[in-house]
Order: sequence, then structure tokens, then C-alpha cells
Amino acid sequence: MRKVETDLIHEGEQYNDTRAVTPPIYQTATYLAGGTMEEQLSDATGTKSPYFYHRHGNPTNSQLGEIVAKLEKSEDALLLATGMAAISTAVLATVVAGDHVIVQKAHYAAAQVFFREFLPAYGIEVTHVDQTNIAEFEGAIQKNTKLIYLETPSNPNLEITDLEAVAQLARKNQIFTIVDNTFASPINQTPLDFGIDAVIHSATKYLGGHSDLTAGAICGSKEFIHKAWRRSLLLGASLSPMDSWLLLRGLKTLSLRIKQINENALTLATWLEGKQGIQKVTYVGLPSHPQHALASKQMRGFTGMLSIELAGEDEQKAYANAQRLLEKLDIFANAVSLGGVESLITHPASLWNSTQQPGTPSKPAFPLGLLRISVGIEHIDDLKADLQQALESIQ
Repeated sequence: MRKVETDLIHEGEQYNDTRAVTPPIYQTATYLAGGTMEEQLSDATGTKSPYFYHRHGNPTNSQLGEIVAKLEKSEDALLLATGMAAISTAVLATVVAGDHVIVQKAHYAAAQVFFREFLPAYGIEVTHVDQTNIAEFEGAIQKNTKLIYLETPSNPNLEITDLEAVAQLARKNQIFTIVDNTFASPINQTPLDFGIDAVIHSATKYLGGHSDLTAGAICGSKEFIHKAWRRSLLLGASLSPMDSWLLLRGLKTLSLRIKQINENALTLATWLEGKQGIQKVTYVGLPSHPQHALASKQMRGFTGMLSIELAGEDEQKAYANAQRLLEKLDIFANAVSLGGVESLITHPASLWNSTQQPGTPSKPAFPLGLLRISVGIEHIDDLKADLQQALESIQ
């Protein structure tokens, strides 16, 4: 059996029917009909047809599907235009009006809005539970529960969901399970190993890895991917030819990038613990993380995502310290998104408090001194030095 590094380079090469070492960009909306009328009908109706019409698929997307499916140990995969396209398509391929969905209280901000506002508007009931408490998942199950949707580690609080426990509970009650595996990446975690039914990714992040594209991926059985593909034809979130090609290029270095990012993040998180001016460091790879044992059980690496909470005599002082630190950083860029080769830092309370479960003025959803960090592949000494000089400015 080939290793993952080899599959990232060579899986799905049969879809490149040219003599080019690097597959071309199929910058076309439609394709000439070939063969008999029966063969054209097959192209028109076949799942992810690579040579019919761009909304149905293209050769690069077919190659991507094989690579991503292999990474997630699934039968098939579907590529779409954004991570939210993957989330909405996968969910809407699973539930209809009258169904019930169980989700976590902590999710990617746009997913939170989708579950709290979009689904209920179309007659789908949603219950939010604490992802660290399996009893809450069990207590939320109803006769019409059709889906449990998870994200682990979660964004941005880095909590862990016990995948095996949820999968066993769902199977016992004939409930479909989907996991957002964006934060972990398939190099660090493969949820299907624990009995999960399907996986989604914002491929914009680690899979692409260069902050130059948007894409989403759905991984699962051939039957489920066919359902998702049919839904995607109507939702219309096709991955563009250029982004498809960029994603294929980015995937070639995924394993190398993730290994360096994992190493940098663990080193940085360990170094940050106990630093003056920092009240708390959260990283699933640290023994201080309350779910470190669970993370070690179901993850092979601990990703590049960590957070720091700056000290301050009150929330406003912590907020001022966070703002000053952001202003002083040089290498770490203050920008949303994550998973690229460059290190990014952002302030969750400013961006996402309005999308989360309501807090109070004295206890907002995210502390005002919290900063989320996406560690890149820069030299670790330079990352330390940049944070050190910025921390010194607030002491």
C-alpha cells in the first residue's frame, strides 16, 4: 500500500488524459459530446461527470475527489466552491422539513448562523449541545433526529468531541453523522476510523494551504456522495477551474506542510505557557488542555491552531492589550481564515461574538482578551521573536 505522501502526488492521475506532467486547467464551461447518444446520456446523468458541463464536474475535480477520499479513507468525495457550500450541501442532502438535527454549541461562525437561522426557517429543528458531554448528545435525541453534526477541534475554542462515543450513540439510534475535520486535517485525524459517516472540509484552509483559493469537500460513501452531488447541481456551488487546479497543486505538499505546522505549533504553545502577560494558552497538544488525553487518542498530530488569552485586571484592559499586541506584530498577520503557510492571528470576540450563543455584557461568548492563532511554516525562532517583542509592548 502506498504512503500518503505518494498518494498526494499520484492518486487520480488517470483523469489527466494529456501528456502534461501537471494537469491542465480546464477553463471551459462545457464539453463536446462524444460517442453515441447513449454515451452522452451517461455523461449527462453520471455522478460528477468530468466531460459534460462544469456544474456537473471536470477532470481536475475528479482527480481531487480521489485524493481527498483516499486521505479521509472514504469511498468517494465531492469538491465544491467553498467550505460553507460543503456544509450546506452535505446537511441538505441528509435532512428535510420535519427532521431534527443535533449540533454543538461551538462551531465555525457561518455554520452557527446556518444551524440557528437557516434550517429552522425551512422547518428543520436544531438542538445545540455541549460537545464535551456525551450525555447531552444522548439527551437531545428525538424520534425525528436524523443528523448529528460535529466539529473537532472546534473553532475557535479548541474543544474536542469524542468521535467514537458519538458514532456509537448515533448508530444505535440510526442517526447519520457528519464531522467538520477542517481544523485537524486528514493528516492528523480521520473521523471515519471512529465510525463517523461523512466528513466535510473547508479546503480553503489546510488542504489548499496557500490562502489563494476557496473550496469545500464532502467525503463519504458513494451513495451519500451521489446524494450530495445531486443536491449540489441545484445549489450550484461549483468549484471554479482555476481554484480546482490550485487546490490540486496545494494538496501535493499537504503532508509536509502539516508536519512542520504541527511541530511549530506545539513548540510555540509550550513556549507561550507561563509567559508574562498571558493568562491562558489553549492547545490540544498541551497536557494542560482538559481534553488532551482524548485528543491524543483520536488525533495523530495536534494541528496549527492555538489560542492565547491576554491578562488584564478587567475585560476592557484585556481587550486593550489584545489590540496593542495585534498592532505590534510583524510576522503574524491580523487576518481571518487559517491553515496557510503563513501565520495568522485574529480577535474572535470582534468577529464572531454576534454569531454565537448569546452571552452577557459581563461574560461575552468569547473573552475580549482572546486571540486565535493559526501557526504557519515560518522558522520557529522568528515566530517566537515576533510574539516576544509584541508581548513586551503590553507589559
